[in-house]
Amino acid sequence: MTQTRNAGNLSLIKSPRPSPSAALRERLGYPVIDTDWHTVEFGPLLEDYIAKYGSPALVDEFRTAINRGFGQLSNHWYELTPQQRLEQRAVRPPWWALPAKNTLDLATASLPRLLHERLPEFGTDYAILFPNVSTFAVHIGKEDLRRAVIRAVNHYHADIYRAYSDRVTPVAAIPLHTPEEGIEELEFAINQLGLKVALIPGNLKRPVKAIADKYPAKDHPDIARHTGWLDTFGIDSAHDYDPFWAKAVELKTNLTTHSAGMGWTSRATVNSYMYNHIGHFASASEALAKSLFFSGATKRFPNLRVGFLEGGAAWGAGLYADLVGHFEKRGGGAVENYNPESIDGELLFRLYHQYGEANIQHRLGDLKSVLGGALGLANNSRRQGNLPGERDDFARAGITKIEDIRDQYVPNFYFGGEADDPTVSYAFNTKINPLGAKLNAFWATDSGHWDVPELTETLTNTWKLVEGGAISEEDFRDLTSNNPYRFYAEHNPEFFKGTAVEAALPAKKAA
Repeated sequence: MTQTRNAGNLSLIKSPRPSPSAALRERLGYPVIDTDWHTVEFGPLLEDYIAKYGSPALVDEFRTAINRGFGQLSNHWYELTPQQRLEQRAVRPPWWALPAKNTLDLATASLPRLLHERLPEFGTDYAILFPNVSTFAVHIGKEDLRRAVIRAVNHYHADIYRAYSDRVTPVAAIPLHTPEEGIEELEFAINQLGLKVALIPGNLKRPVKAIADKYPAKDHPDIARHTGWLDTFGIDSAHDYDPFWAKAVELKTNLTTHSAGMGWTSRATVNSYMYNHIGHFASASEALAKSLFFSGATKRFPNLRVGFLEGGAAWGAGLYADLVGHFEKRGGGAVENYNPESIDGELLFRLYHQYGEANIQHRLGDLKSVLGGALGLANNSRRQGNLPGERDDFARAGITKIEDIRDQYVPNFYFGGEADDPTVSYAFNTKINPLGAKLNAFWATDSGHWDVPELTETLTNTWKLVEGGAISEEDFRDLTSNNPYRFYAEHNPEFFKGTAVEAALPAKKAA
């Protein structure tokens, strides 16, 4: 079915002719799974749930917060003059994020039955839904508001999509301000609401204690806004998140994240949303992946799976190659190649004496003066605490060879590529990826946002990568079907039970 513009009712906005994406799906002969479909809440009904888990006063707080924005870009940008924005370095927040002119697609993102009915039109058998408020709610700083809103959005979405579970499932918003809070909400969402996928924040901005003690946020909000550190739940975290990772593995629940990086350093312009937006998902996703890897989380929990959405696959391939390259130069015993105490002082002196120009020769003095800089580095190394047991940054992750990097990175991380994102080809480039690895890119269209102006063209947009030779037909199948299936079903074989995916895979159904 294809869309017809300016129609007056639903019977007039559909055509009996299949959309190009639907026709492509029929030719493929295997199920297509979209791992990132954004939906829009119906405000009045959602507020009823917030009142149930909170209070009318929290509903009012929620309305204020949703208008100003959650998380790191929560500011009063629109209330400032252009001059005040510059003076306060107020970061330009997102704007006009939903399809508006394409009203049918906007309604599709808002109405569960319409989405369920139209999904085959997009060439999609099954979609993982990311409600917009869910992605924001995990960053709410005020605890009572955060707890009430998260519990409300999870219950609300479980209720309104339950009747359509053969084709869609919404994620559960899981806060990580503490591991205990995360575990509590994860158990409620999975065990009581029956949700199957968890959405975690990629990072949380926390106050620097030394600054916060001197300049409390309530008295100095501008200082608080421009200071803080990012907790990525692994390296240098404020808490031990191992109990949370263990609970996710125990519940056979895979974790996903829309890690946001707008507002960070080079993505903090005052006036350009596009400048702040480009690359921010990739940057923030990389921070979380590095944190989990270097903290050893993927070694301790080999069944932990994390899906990074909207950032493409280029950063994932780049990080994998960087990990291997850095380990080969600074991992294990290799780092000793740079130990200043290993300098051959006599050889260094002879080389300076033999090859130094006149302006160096007359200042050589003795061996001690030549080695002064090198010895200073050695002493500085000791002052910094770089003792033998502290020199290998890969030790905490248990990396002793590059195969360990592959085994603790490739299976654990999945990279969501949007429908028109050519960087997914990086994941499948075995000639470039170390050890000939294929990374786990999976189809994540970002439908429901401005990134997708026409829902019926998502699958055909991705097929253009095959037509252009960027990926093979086998890669396309891995991207749109095999990898999404494995991400969700590898450790939870019941994930697709009773769904359109199971119906399209009779062999798997019989097994």
